[in-house]
Amino acid sequence: MLRKTALAGLMAALAAGSMAGCTALPAAGPTASAIEAGAEVATADGALLARYEIIDVSPAAVEALRGRPLDSLLASFGDHRPSTEPVIGVGDMVSVSVWEAGSGGLFSGPLVADRFSAGSKSALIPEQPVGRDGAISVPYAGRIHVAGRRPQDVQALIESELAGKAIQPQVLVSVTRPISQAVTVTGEGAAGARLPLSGHGDRILDVVAAAGGVRSPVSETFVRLSRGKVTATVPMTTVVSNPKENIYLRPNDVLTLVRDPQTFIAVGALGNTTELPFAADGITLAQALAKARGLSDFQADPAGTFIFRFEPAAVVRRLAPDSKLLGTPLVPVVYRINMRDPNSLFTSQAFRMRNRDLVYVSNAPFTEVQKVIGVFSSVTGPVSSAALAYSYAK
Repeated sequence: MLRKTALAGLMAALAAGSMAGCTALPAAGPTASAIEAGAEVATADGALLARYEIIDVSPAAVEALRGRPLDSLLASFGDHRPSTEPVIGVGDMVSVSVWEAGSGGLFSGPLVADRFSAGSKSALIPEQPVGRDGAISVPYAGRIHVAGRRPQDVQALIESELAGKAIQPQVLVSVTRPISQAVTVTGEGAAGARLPLSGHGDRILDVVAAAGGVRSPVSETFVRLSRGKVTATVPMTTVVSNPKENIYLRPNDVLTLVRDPQTFIAVGALGNTTELPFAADGITLAQALAKARGLSDFQADPAGTFIFRFEPAAVVRRLAPDSKLLGTPLVPVVYRINMRDPNSLFTSQAFRMRNRDLVYVSNAPFTEVQKVIGVFSSVTGPVSSAALAYSYAK
């Protein structure tokens, strides 16, 4: 009798220990109820501290997200017209040609009578860079200030300086290398270079094509434009699909093509838990779940499907005007969708995924019960076998 009592006590203790350890059971993440309860936590003084905002994915929420502010080159720089007529700048390479009306002048050759030749009537002054003082040197005219002036204006200025010295001089000024009127293309361009802008004006895609195009897929490429102290980044697909974003470039702009594959992270009770690429110009939640091979039949809680994302405060203000987290520029938001609701199949097709979103599906409550039963069986099984053997031994 004493042995039976001790054995029963041992089994009871083991069962109690296994039940007490339920909270330490392995899991892929928090349950749906834990996520809902964790949105606010109590502080030491008893106040509630908001940690993230939970927003249900509904048609109204999807419509509000359509107005999510995105980076825009047009909004950042406001360029919708080509730049003004190019002018000569410091560092440009300039060449000057001078013609005279007759032979024997300062820039023309002498008359060669025995050959019946009038001689040369022009001279080419070798190209030279515009100095830091904004000037170039012209024989018999001295230093001519050219920076900030158009070539035709410089021509007239040189002609006036040579008047009375040369025989009715006519001048042609050419900018052979317009360094000051160039843009810099770097990054994922096929050939990074410093490219001069043409007189009629060049848009972003014109310059990208002149640089040889892009090496990476268009859906994974971003355009980053820096002008002065302002920098803006937009997807290449936006520039391609929206002509207003294909703005005119200005001298000294820096255009960087950045490859940034769009991905999302799938974790929890899904068929495939990993980081997955969009591999397209944006995807919906329905497509994201399909890429993750759907919810696990034996583990997932369809009502516990969540999308974790940081949203601008302006977006959260439209979705949750009373949110306690609107004081920060970026608000942690947990979007919740109940996949048991048939209407969620439509909503998930309209909900757009963002780069670096985290999709999480919690385990169903019954899954946790199964884990408890499994742990209890693994602990009590050997004891039950021992008890059965003991009873047969008697």
